Amino acid sequence: MSSITRRHLIAAGAALLASAALPVHAAAAYPDRPVSFVVPFPPGGPVDTTARFATQPLAQMWPQPAIIDNKAGAGGIVGAQAVAKAKADGYTFLFAAIHHSVLPSLRSDLTYDVQKDFVPVGMAATFPIFLVVHPSLPVNSVQELIAYAKANPGKLSFSSSGTGGGTHLAGELFNAMAGVSIQHVPYRGSAPAMADLVGGQVQVMFADGPSAVPHVQSGRVRALGVGYPQRSQMMPDVPTIAESGLPGYEAYSWTAVLAPTGTPQAIVDKVNADLNTVLRDPANAKRILDAGAEVKPGTPAELGTFLGDEIRKWGEVIRNANIKIEN
Repeated sequence: MSSITRRHLIAAGAALLASAALPVHAAAAYPDRPVSFVVPFPPGGPVDTTARFATQPLAQMWPQPAIIDNKAGAGGIVGAQAVAKAKADGYTFLFAAIHHSVLPSLRSDLTYDVQKDFVPVGMAATFPIFLVVHPSLPVNSVQELIAYAKANPGKLSFSSSGTGGGTHLAGELFNAMAGVSIQHVPYRGSAPAMADLVGGQVQVMFADGPSAVPHVQSGRVRALGVGYPQRSQMMPDVPTIAESGLPGYEAYSWTAVLAPTGTPQAIVDKVNADLNTVLRDPANAKRILDAGAEVKPGTPAELGTFLGDEIRKWGEVIRNANIKIEN
């Protein structure tokens, strides 16, 4: 082999190695400007609070700030649209929620596809949904509630924070799996839904943790179960709905980080690793728990599988219950 050919091969190999290393170097230098995390809901809500607690430590780990950008509107659509159209350079992320796995089956006018226009970065946290009843209802377990509902058709109603939301779908999933027909009564938020349960206007509610826990502790409502696959840290004495009469039942809300499709994988992996470091820190996990959520670190692949499962699961519930919302 001539020295010229040998020099060409060495140069080509060096160029190839340099090219392959570019994403790693890009990730090592990342971020070199502020990173925006879009929360598609108003400030002060559960997703917003969790997002702030999860990203504040990132600003201490990174040389640049991690900024929360609230883009509320249309039940999470406005913020998702903004991120789907953003440049896929690793400087714009979305704190998605259960809404984004439900909307494809509720809305025909979405301008984005949550699975095609985004790549998963990592799960952040889950929000337990508790099955609670008014103390006057003569039931003390999930099995007793199912038996009572079957023996008294048309007499029970359940409140939720709104049509198509996680607490509504939790009730419809319960109806379908238990073979009962507890009537849904939607409210504009968890507070009025819980107020009417406490007042006895409705008998049953599928409630988020911050709404349920104080009223259970005060005795104003009774908790029969939680929709988690395991017991919740918020009320560990409350059994899961699955273990107490409805095997296989799971219903809970969640928030996770997505990025626009095309975001460099090296950056996705770095943000995932740093986010998991935050979530695994006991002090950060406690702050998030106190705000009503439980941390859920994981891989991008795990989130991708979970998101697909959620879309299929809630799509079936929506079709079977014939749930409609106005576009």
